[in-house]
Amino acid sequence: MTMPIGVGGATPEAELARLRALRFSHTPIAPQEYRARRDLLCQQMQAHEVGAIFLNAGTNLDYFIGLKWSASERLVGALLTAEGELLYLAPHFEAGSIADFWLEPGPLALWHEHESPYALLGAELDQRGLGETTLAMDGSAAFFLVDGVYQANPALTLVNADPLVSACRACKSPAEIALMQTAKSMTLEVHKSAARILREGITTTEVAAFIHEAHKAVGAPGGSSFCIVLFGVATSFPHGVKEAQTLKADDWVLIDTGCRVAGYHSDITRSYCFGQASEAQRHAWQAEKAAQAAAFAAAQLGQPCEAPDHAAREALEGFGFGPDYQLPGLPHRTGHGCGLEIHEAPYLVRGDRTPLATGMVFSNEPMLVIPDQFGVRLEDHFYMGETGPVWFTEPSHSLDDPFGLNA
Repeated sequence: MTMPIGVGGATPEAELARLRALRFSHTPIAPQEYRARRDLLCQQMQAHEVGAIFLNAGTNLDYFIGLKWSASERLVGALLTAEGELLYLAPHFEAGSIADFWLEPGPLALWHEHESPYALLGAELDQRGLGETTLAMDGSAAFFLVDGVYQANPALTLVNADPLVSACRACKSPAEIALMQTAKSMTLEVHKSAARILREGITTTEVAAFIHEAHKAVGAPGGSSFCIVLFGVATSFPHGVKEAQTLKADDWVLIDTGCRVAGYHSDITRSYCFGQASEAQRHAWQAEKAAQAAAFAAAQLGQPCEAPDHAAREALEGFGFGPDYQLPGLPHRTGHGCGLEIHEAPYLVRGDRTPLATGMVFSNEPMLVIPDQFGVRLEDHFYMGETGPVWFTEPSHSLDDPFGLNA
């Protein structure tokens, strides 16, 4: 059976050894960058006449303050006033842990289990002359938190903080782009290894387990942050099916996976054939590659984020797919922002008129779905450089040489 170049022929042990020999270094976000992020957020608050913002445990607390803390049923987070004053809020019994994890020391407002954290938040604002201010609530905060603040503090005007936060997070710094470059370079090497260990009879579960260990071998301590491995007809479901599949000769393969480096994500997909591709598969693969290239070319500074989505769909129509969201065709947006969250604003989708700006990062994945047959997703990420889009990873080379090993 003739295979594409780089598919099959190696053992998991040999590939893990290859990955362990690779070296990827990275530099964490510096403390002064966190301060600059908060300064920018304060400017946003002042421009929108917001007196303070509540940053909930989770991504925004990490992004602006460097405190990694998971959201739970208890209120944990920070208040940041428009003038730059920082105050942490947490259960009393967590005070030591908060101080152990924070990068930026600050005052703590603490509550015992029988007390209301929402009333405490209001009292702290009142002490600062902000008892009747507009408070921006972290958009990731659960409804019970927002409702608790609202019920306990009727004089406050609550608004969604997402527009303020997105204005700060949408354009990545050189340090953030460098971290994502490392993560994406790691994952591309893992993809190469995953393709090499394929053999008849291997299951999607086995491949996913290998990819997890491969990410750890190449330097991602947490292994895979997610992993989708699909064979055959299952590849026509963008996010997979619940049953595992077993690889057979001439099966279509789709693998989508990523990892984190210092919290920043990679997310790369490759599609190819374990054997001989049919004419229909070759036609669809070329259509997908053309759509990805068209989206990249349309991503020009100052153009709206929806422009690449329009370009990708137009390219697919030229190959006889679509139109619009019709199948066979592209059933979802062309791309998403990426950073500390794997999916974050802005998006490459119709209706997102956000102008493309230097530092923005996007996936480019105009997946082509042929129902009940197969699906093709080629996904790489790019960032907006000073003169236009720049790939983090080179797109798949060809169906016969997916990783460009003989290019």
